[in-house]
Amino acid sequence: MQLALRVPDLQAAITFYCKLFDVEPAKLRDGYANFAIAEPPLKLVLFEGEPGEDTRMDHLGVEVATTDEVHAATSRLAGVGLTTREENDTTCCHALQDKVWTRGPGSERWEVYVVKADATEPTPQQQRVCCAGSTAVREAAAGGGCC
Repeated sequence: MQLALRVPDLQAAITFYCKLFDVEPAKLRDGYANFAIAEPPLKLVLFEGEPGEDTRMDHLGVEVATTDEVHAATSRLAGVGLTTREENDTTCCHALQDKVWTRGPGSERWEVYVVKADATEPTPQQQRVCCAGSTAVREAAAGGGCC
């Protein structure tokens, strides 16, 4: 299970979650931290938000092991009437991924995804669309952005 949070002070959040879960980040990038927590099993992703804004949920996700599992989830979700949006071979959140998106009843964004490879630096366009810190950019990208 993945929980992605947008936090106003990334360093303070990293310090807090290191203490809370007694684990160091698995990946650190500019404006981004990723924790792979074994107990409880959780992938915690932190995105740097705007200074002074409250921490808020960015999206939820389920990481799977293979692209076939992403395709199976896409078929299953569409088969039960949920609207889906696929992204294949996309670089998002500092990784090459295949994924499918849907929205919950409260408009919360859910992804089922597989990480195919690490990506150290996104292109400027990917950074703006995927892991944008600006609320306006995220809202503008909501129809086509990966995160």
